[in-house]
Amino acid sequence: MFGEERTRTLLKPIDPARHTTIAPPRLSAHDLINRAEVVAEPVAHRRQARPTRRLVLTAGSLAVAVGAAAIAQTFGPSNPDTSENVSPPGADPGVVLVPVAYGAGARDAGSELRALASRLIDSEYDNRTGRYMYHHTKTWGDPVMTSADGRHHVAFADETKVWQAADGTGKQVTTQLEPQYPDQESRDYWQRNLKPKAAASATPAPDDMPLPPTDLAPLPSGRAQLNEMLKVRFGAGAVSKEVSTVYGRYVVPRQTRAEILRVLADVPGFLWRGQVTDRAGRKGVAVTFDDREHNQQSLLIFHPNTGELLAHELLTLSPVQISSYQVILDTAWADQPN
Repeated sequence: MFGEERTRTLLKPIDPARHTTIAPPRLSAHDLINRAEVVAEPVAHRRQARPTRRLVLTAGSLAVAVGAAAIAQTFGPSNPDTSENVSPPGADPGVVLVPVAYGAGARDAGSELRALASRLIDSEYDNRTGRYMYHHTKTWGDPVMTSADGRHHVAFADETKVWQAADGTGKQVTTQLEPQYPDQESRDYWQRNLKPKAAASATPAPDDMPLPPTDLAPLPSGRAQLNEMLKVRFGAGAVSKEVSTVYGRYVVPRQTRAEILRVLADVPGFLWRGQVTDRAGRKGVAVTFDDREHNQQSLLIFHPNTGELLAHELLTLSPVQISSYQVILDTAWADQPN
């Protein structure tokens, strides 16, 4: 089998990922196989539910560390009562994810993002150092299992802690959490078809994985280099994904956080959504980008004072459903993995 370096040597200048640092997968091969095996055998007169190509493709994309985000809820007494999940009494574990509908008062995000960039304060990690960059995240939506008819989806939430040094080495600990669903119909379907071990309430043991040496590119601080890293030339959808990747991989200093906000301010299409609350209950400010061509909305939630990314969410626009989320629960410098 070709290794990464041999493949890149053969491709040379035509390698589309030659300037990209490949992040470690969130799931080991063993864990991924276990998840595929939770699909139950068919019951009488029902076609077998099985992982579709979506599972295969999404599993392959794990090495690219696709970001995902948290549900946001607009502040204010006039907002509708929106809960994070719907779980009928006595039902098996697993929640239905409920996205929040925004009001009609959205406006261009440019001026608000520039204003936020100009008033940032230090984060807790800004005046600290350490050998390892530490990130604690919760994600959902990668990989996704889809029923044979393409109508019903399920994915398991993951809680991941990563300690990674500048040379790529370190440790990653991933804990599989409960299954979650984009709609009630999917929940009903998969509760009938998931094997008992998938619907069990007990949390599996964490998957502890050492990280091998990796060519981890340094985080740039200049505008031109950030534009390249954030793939500005491909538009707001690509930028949203890359911002999530950057914050899930690096400990981003204040000056660079401010410059990232200015980059976003100059990318057409972002709308200012004002104050929101992420899935972890933290207050933030949000911007969205609607990609009508691909029926997708990207949501980014930032800390209102430090400008750190708190969460990233992808939704389908019609029907309105969450596709994936990532919540960044903690970022820090560490002297050694815990």
